[in-house]
Amino acid sequence: MERLSRWLALFSKELRQIGRNRRLIVMLIIPPTLQIVLFGFALNPTVSDLKLGVLDESHSAESRELVSAMTESGSFVVYKYYLSDTEIDAAIGSGKLNTALIIPADFAKKRTAGQTATVQLLIDAVDSNTATIAGGYAARIINTLNQRILKNSSMQSGSVAQPQIPITGVSGSDSADKLPVVIQSNDIRTRLKQPSVIPRVALLYNPGLDNSWFIVTGLIGALLVLQGSIVAAASMVREKEVGTVEQLLMTPASAGEIITAKIAPVFLLLTADIALALGVARLVFGVPMLGSLPLFFVSGAMCVLSGIGIGTLISTFVGSQQQAQLMGFFVNPPLLLLSGTTTPIEAMPQWLQPFTLLNPVRHFAIISRGIMLKGSGIEILYPNLLTLLGFCILLVGISAWRFHRQLK
Repeated sequence: MERLSRWLALFSKELRQIGRNRRLIVMLIIPPTLQIVLFGFALNPTVSDLKLGVLDESHSAESRELVSAMTESGSFVVYKYYLSDTEIDAAIGSGKLNTALIIPADFAKKRTAGQTATVQLLIDAVDSNTATIAGGYAARIINTLNQRILKNSSMQSGSVAQPQIPITGVSGSDSADKLPVVIQSNDIRTRLKQPSVIPRVALLYNPGLDNSWFIVTGLIGALLVLQGSIVAAASMVREKEVGTVEQLLMTPASAGEIITAKIAPVFLLLTADIALALGVARLVFGVPMLGSLPLFFVSGAMCVLSGIGIGTLISTFVGSQQQAQLMGFFVNPPLLLLSGTTTPIEAMPQWLQPFTLLNPVRHFAIISRGIMLKGSGIEILYPNLLTLLGFCILLVGISAWRFHRQLK
């Protein structure tokens, strides 16, 4: 009993100490709650509201019926109507579209004549999971449309509807087995004597539907930011714990010189990690580099500086490395989750998607995928490059300002 009473006394003392540490209580309650909410909403395997671009060269009731069928389920949303193939290609290359539907000029004529009407469906396959889902959605929608056409034709002619044939196919893909294959049978078509629509699906930028390409190109930015924040926070907080900050203030160096001297080694170290990550992506996963290598390194350097800015900012709010780790646990998982690295932004709820614009990792993921997989240049990626540069200046500036105030 005496040992138990001593243990209970020590236990109650620890509880009182924890109760007095309000910051610790907040860190133990708020971060897990917010992360459960974010993970629950963001990790959604359902993909909807895919941005669809339409090039309608038919301008007919039949083509409008097809577009309406594509959008009525909510799987696709018409982003814009385009006037040429060039505009469609530029929109997909810049990431504005997930899919594009090209309806030829003879679409209505073939439908009316009871012939097979072929349309082209272009899919941005950088995210292979979304591309596969989009292809499946299109196959189901057009199959439903074909059944509706067949039923209407049967009712008009008084005949019995024949079984529907497969209607989807893949072109330009090394993994055609992942989507249904076009069955071109003139005998069957002649026998049915019914109009139908067949999509020619082209998978762009990742014809092999290799999901590692999507994940690896996004993880590069996530690792640069997370490592930058962790290393910078630990480096800055260590000065406080050891007490060398006061010694630095006694030197002739200015506050700006002290801050830049602390940041520069971390920046150089993590910049070397860009080359390491790029080598692993290329040699291990076979990710191509179709764009500018210098542009990739410049954008990667801005991503590193953003991470260092986050880490330095964290260090100004904590007094020990343990507190820095807790703060990092609060900040870093949402950065990874809301970056589109593992889960497409389109799969997240509408109210959550605007918050991803405040994440530097998201912008670098778009840049890295654009450069490596699409061969995009500054003329396409400049919005994300400017946004990333703005994050870099803002985060480093605020963290340096707060650190400067603490030095004083």
